[in-house]
Amino acid sequence: MAEQSEFVRLAEEFLRMLENERNASTHTVRAYRREVANFAAYLGETLGTAGEIGAVDHLHIRAYLGLLYQRGLTKASAARALAAVRSWFKWLAKEHRIAQNPAMLVSTPKLPQHLPRVPSMEEVNGLLDSMEDASGAATKDEAAAWPERDRMIFELLYGCGIRNSELVGINMPDIQWKNDAILVKGKGRKQRYVPLGDEAALAVRTYLPQRESRLRAAGKLGLLAEGPLVTNLRMSGNTRLTTRSVGRIVKRIALSRGLAADVHPHTLRHAFGTHMLEEGADLRAIQEMLGHERLSTTQRYTHLTATQVQRVYDETHPRAH
Repeated sequence: MAEQSEFVRLAEEFLRMLENERNASTHTVRAYRREVANFAAYLGETLGTAGEIGAVDHLHIRAYLGLLYQRGLTKASAARALAAVRSWFKWLAKEHRIAQNPAMLVSTPKLPQHLPRVPSMEEVNGLLDSMEDASGAATKDEAAAWPERDRMIFELLYGCGIRNSELVGINMPDIQWKNDAILVKGKGRKQRYVPLGDEAALAVRTYLPQRESRLRAAGKLGLLAEGPLVTNLRMSGNTRLTTRSVGRIVKRIALSRGLAADVHPHTLRHAFGTHMLEEGADLRAIQEMLGHERLSTTQRYTHLTATQVQRVYDETHPRAH
């Protein structure tokens, strides 16, 4: 059996730390594992399996990025790879495995600004209104496999601004009816409360009796009070709906209502932030509800335009008039 190189050994050590100490999400660990493992393998091929991590400099990293471009990777993919490598070398420097961090000398590839079009308030409200009849009940149509559940999915994604993964991760005890809030588990296993608005609450209450009926019919009584909120149609496995299924549901229904083909669950989260900002909500309040660590992320996320900045200034600053 070939001896493991120092590059591979240190990469595995970093990934274990990421998973155990930092409580990184499964998605993050999987992405970092791919990128860091690929770069460690590249170092082994370039410097030899007996090579030392201290011999790696910024030119090796730049050469690796060049190789990724040769393989047809986009600038966005190369930037993700570089971000993972940077995190690895930052950790190596912090742990005194290297004298200095060579990744700091490598600039991030400039990415084109692709801001997805956010549907207007009228478009989103029109879609949601079309999913219910005059009595407030979900409309039975071909686009929705389970109308009451699917309407609730839209109301929670748009009404609470939560991520797809946060939606499917909601369990019954997470719904705080007394406080009109939902406890969601965000990135990095961080938890936060998001407000549960009237329309979203009504959609949840309309759906719950059907959820209970289906669980009882499937003999899964143990999941009634403790199981996932959003269940799959067949009540198979642990009954929790997958993020992929949510994506298909959102796209199918959005298309059936005449919205753009690129609408997905994250589009509704974009719309939540953008529409709240347009209605005068405080940017930091939106940041808190979206679960962003940095305000700059929220600013970019909500499509904060120069016009909006000027309007907020004109309306709020005492010396603007």
